Amino acid sequence: MSSGYTLVEVALALVVAALLLGIAHPHFTAVKQEIVVESAAQSLAAAHRRARTLAITRGHTAVLSVAEGRLHIAVSGTAEPQWSAPGPVAQGVTLGGAPRDLTFSPLGLTTGLSNASFHLSLGTAHRTVVMSRLGRVRILRGP
Repeated sequence: MSSGYTLVEVALALVVAALLLGIAHPHFTAVKQEIVVESAAQSLAAAHRRARTLAITRGHTAVLSVAEGRLHIAVSGTAEPQWSAPGPVAQGVTLGGAPRDLTFSPLGLTTGLSNASFHLSLGTAHRTVVMSRLGRVRILRGP
């Protein structure tokens, strides 16, 4: 009696493994898209907190520019940008709407708008980042 597997047993195991992988692949893709969109939303929320904090600590107006390709913070009274990072498109995430500038007063309040909403999407994953005039940031799931 010899130990080992026959060619039929190995082929059957490979077929079963391929079927299981084929069933699980779409789910893994959706989970990956959810993670990437959540990361882009968290980056946008962190940029908002950073700009607000810079305005308060420096005592000057700070402007957060949000565009698909770049997030950028400039503080009045300085010649160089204070902070810059790649936008959501660098992660493959689409940012709905036109680029916007959020201006923070030295008190940490945004001026010129009451609320700003940014819609992020990738495949079936969607997030909406809502920024209030008073500095509150919420990340909502779904379209």
